[in-house]
Amino acid sequence: MYLEHFGLSEPPFSLTPNTGFFVDLPGHQEALNVLLVALGSGEGFIKITGEVGTGKTLLCRRLLEMLGDDFVTAYLPNPLLNPRQLHQALLAELGETAPRGTALPDLLGRLNSRLMELQLAGRTVVVLIDEAQAAPTETLEALRLLSNLETTRRKLLQIVLFGQPELDARLQRPELRQLRQRITFSYCLAPLQRGEVGDYIRRRLQLAGAPTALFTPAALALVHRASDGIPRLVNILCHKGLLAAYGHGDRQVGRGRVREAVADTEDAADRLRAPFWPWFASGLVLLLILLGAYIRQGALA
Repeated sequence: MYLEHFGLSEPPFSLTPNTGFFVDLPGHQEALNVLLVALGSGEGFIKITGEVGTGKTLLCRRLLEMLGDDFVTAYLPNPLLNPRQLHQALLAELGETAPRGTALPDLLGRLNSRLMELQLAGRTVVVLIDEAQAAPTETLEALRLLSNLETTRRKLLQIVLFGQPELDARLQRPELRQLRQRITFSYCLAPLQRGEVGDYIRRRLQLAGAPTALFTPAALALVHRASDGIPRLVNILCHKGLLAAYGHGDRQVGRGRVREAVADTEDAADRLRAPFWPWFASGLVLLLILLGAYIRQGALA
């Protein structure tokens, strides 16, 4: 709706994980470097965690694009699979099929054979599992057992787990301690800092063809406060801010338009209100103390 109004070639703040809008901010670039180093060294398990909306799926897609022809990738966006479904999905991702009803040991045998073929061809297999915190415990254990597939020199496959902080909590359970000990590289994606939020917004606008700065400094500061630096919330607020500015005929998004976006976004409104209550409570306590002292002083007089 607002593309022509602001001189944009495409929507800059879509929630779709479009790798064309990947912004190599320090945290995301560090996470990408960890992944590339770990995969290059042949490690078995790698873990990337981050709060909801911090860009894990986009990072995963970016990694898929960057891996060269020496790698064969299996991307599983839905971890709600039992062990049999997991093996079937991996076989399909690696270009193999198995007859319906094939027993689990036979599926494992087929998978092992396919992995050996790829290893002899000089290809490295990487399994990327998104939303790993939702995987059943038996499926996580099946993944650990798959990591046992190896030659005398190297693993036949490497596994990257992308998940929310709940994944770390699950891995602390006694029944998953063996999997936890297999994870040799990990990285936690942190929310963006204030300056990073501004850089992120400006870069995405630039990639979308924005001819000028479309957000005022005050608007950028409010977006950071209301989003806590969570990229998904930043995208939502910026999109709504542009819509509000377009609706009013503005050529730039100011603080007032961002306030309208915040009011229309429950998570952002809650975050913006949150800092007020501790201050209000502290002020109320201080007021009661002073009032009590005043009353006691009056009684003594």
